[in-house]
Amino acid sequence: MPFSIRAAGVLALAAALAACGGQSAEQETTSAPEAAASAAGDQLASAEASSSAASDTGTVPAAFAQCQSCHSATPGENGIGPSLAGVYGTKAAEVPGYDFSEAMKKSGLTWDEPTLDRYLTSPQTVVPGTKMTFPGLTDPAKRAATIAYLKSIA
Repeated sequence: MPFSIRAAGVLALAAALAACGGQSAEQETTSAPEAAASAAGDQLASAEASSSAASDTGTVPAAFAQCQSCHSATPGENGIGPSLAGVYGTKAAEVPGYDFSEAMKKSGLTWDEPTLDRYLTSPQTVVPGTKMTFPGLTDPAKRAATIAYLKSIA
């Protein structure tokens, strides 16, 4: 297999793993695998920065690419995380067929704009014990684009 194809595969895998959670780029050390993950994360951040917010037509924002590592936007298609189709405006832990954490089941949250904004900033802070290991979207514009997209697939 040509080196460039293998390198692209390694970067894609690193980006997917980085998107699922763990340490932020600032917390990473300098070992080779982590450096590759950091480079992939930098490429993803650059792509996100050049993307516009979701439009009324339901265009997927670049910021949602991280979400797609674990979540589907297709109704009934749960993955590592629950499907996000139709989640906007519903109570937490109500997606059929997904095994939510007890913490999420007991959270009492409703997925409206202010709640999603807080949760996407720091999931573990809002619902300690959630299965979602993603550290959060710190960029308010990326959160707004993601929330707009979630509204569009409601």
